Amino acid sequence: MSECSHNCSECGSDCSERTSPQSLLEKLNPNSSVKKVIGVVSGKGGVGKSLVTSLLASEMQKKGFKCAVMDADITGPSIPKMFGVHEKAKGNDDEIFPVSAENGIKLMSINLLLENETEPVVWRGPVISGAVTQFWTDVRWGNIDYMFVDMSPGTGDVALTVFQSLPVDGIVVVASPQELVEMIVAKAVNMADMLDIPVLGLVENMAYFECPDCHSRHYIFGNTPIGKILLDCGIDLGLEIPVDPKLAAACDKGEIWKYDAPWLEALASIINEN
Repeated sequence: MSECSHNCSECGSDCSERTSPQSLLEKLNPNSSVKKVIGVVSGKGGVGKSLVTSLLASEMQKKGFKCAVMDADITGPSIPKMFGVHEKAKGNDDEIFPVSAENGIKLMSINLLLENETEPVVWRGPVISGAVTQFWTDVRWGNIDYMFVDMSPGTGDVALTVFQSLPVDGIVVVASPQELVEMIVAKAVNMADMLDIPVLGLVENMAYFECPDCHSRHYIFGNTPIGKILLDCGIDLGLEIPVDPKLAAACDKGEIWKYDAPWLEALASIINEN
């Protein structure tokens, strides 16, 4: 076979450039280094992806790792609020600079670029996907050990963009107690399987309330059969986050990083090992 001329109009159907799988990965900002990328996903909205993302990043930061959070939920950003960050991101003609939270975690969110953080983002899918890609290619992250990506709900444009454009090392699936949980989890897991991305664990948010007096657990939103879901979906680790007024207060104050979440330790260990 003759040497490739890089002119597709001249090549045959057996050309390796046509038959070989082509990588869709985007190049990371040249002034950045990210060792591991962890996506936090769910098949539906309102289950606590931003909460889990913020807690995991804070937990790994406490262990001495340099962490960052990419808020890929372009139309419903909430990461800056979690960390009490309201200042705007700055940049130059070539790069955007992330904003650092009080505990040192680097953040990038569309809310850090908007003039007014309550301004709605009324964009179509391709524009939203482009913004997510730019958070990877144009933001000067610096040296990061773990980047946690807070995804938008479902398995649409943003999920596909993140899974194909970023070198995702694994995902964490988030759910809440309800009859639909198994189907919702299965959708996220099946998409990850299609793109050959490991599922590191399942986190059920608002799983139970622990009585402050007797410390008994009350499953006020229903007792989800987590064990069966883990088995059916082939997930090794399942965790439950309790309903805790202190956690809600930490989110409202923008002090999520101060909250102690010992029930995430097992998942943090798996993230560190993979």
